[in-house]
Amino acid sequence: MEKNTSPKIDYTLISIVILLGITSVFTLYTLEAYINEAFHIKQLVWYVVGSIAIVTIMFFDYDRLHQVAWFLYGFGMLMLIMLHFHFPPGIAHRAGGAWGWFKIGPVSLQPAEFMKVILIIALAHLIVMHKEKFKMVTTKTDLWLLAKIAFVSLPPMGLIAFQPDLGGVLVLAAIIICMILVSGIQWRIIFSLIGTAAIIFGLLLFLFVTFPEKIDQLAEDYGFEHVERRFNAWLDPSNNTQGDSYQLIRAMRSIGSGQLSGKGIGEFEVSHIPERETDFIFSAIAEQFGFIGSSALLILFFLLIYRLIHIGLQSNDPFGSYLVTGMVGMFTYQIFQNIGMSINLLPITGLPLPFIGYGGSSTLTYLIAIGIVLNIHYRTKVYMFDS
Repeated sequence: MEKNTSPKIDYTLISIVILLGITSVFTLYTLEAYINEAFHIKQLVWYVVGSIAIVTIMFFDYDRLHQVAWFLYGFGMLMLIMLHFHFPPGIAHRAGGAWGWFKIGPVSLQPAEFMKVILIIALAHLIVMHKEKFKMVTTKTDLWLLAKIAFVSLPPMGLIAFQPDLGGVLVLAAIIICMILVSGIQWRIIFSLIGTAAIIFGLLLFLFVTFPEKIDQLAEDYGFEHVERRFNAWLDPSNNTQGDSYQLIRAMRSIGSGQLSGKGIGEFEVSHIPERETDFIFSAIAEQFGFIGSSALLILFFLLIYRLIHIGLQSNDPFGSYLVTGMVGMFTYQIFQNIGMSINLLPITGLPLPFIGYGGSSTLTYLIAIGIVLNIHYRTKVYMFDS
């Protein structure tokens, strides 16, 4: 018997996103005098566009994503392939050393951002279809599922890697790992994968330390010198006062100068940090509002992730649960990575802080993801005697 069949709107999740949006626009407003551009107005426009997208998504049952999963995947791959071949000329756009944008007039779109949500939809559809086909779980069926996940995931990861955009690849990897963990694959297979990954990582680290000159040459030959540069800046930021090290040192100085309660609104001791409105916006919050303000932001992010996990667990539809799991992986990794790189816990990657850092494509992608989660919660029915 149904306990409550009426649709539900998750006002808690909506409130969290609104608070994050206000924080983003306000912080960008305080930075206007230092970056000489009104990014807060642009960010507000993207929030409006994203809100319209959320309302539009709510009109459709998320289960329809089953029907368009491969169409969306094909469209996402087509955009990445076009960028790979710098097509069409004049629209395919390079910025920060990466061919990652389509630019039409003042509007820039980054397909790698949209591919995050597209891959979540494709993998959720793939896992559900696999489990419906193979009712009996065996080692063979689990390995076959892993093979299908790899077949779907590796092409977009490869195209994004060669833009080059290592940060985007790592987000996709976080999404894939989270979805594998809840896919029902036997744990002995998962532990075997973890062990293999650890060995490969250890080997790469050994080669990096033992043969630095050869690694330098390989990175330069294949267009990944920026990855090595950022890794070196993370290991020893004081060794180089230019580029990524300069960015990191100033970000840490800015965060540290905020101390407990911050310097106050619009007060910046460290006035210039490259990409402060996008990748390093956390430093602006920490400097103005100190440890207290930074902690409040972290609490908001914690509540966001907690709410997503709650909705995923509450969903009695496997497809909905897998979709939310992918969103959790995407948001959790990007939050951890962005704040971690700002305080030198992790190497620098070009990932904005979700909902806070400026970015049209990224903000729109996050809001679309929230729209899908709201849709799942809206159509989840709770039954009496459900455990």
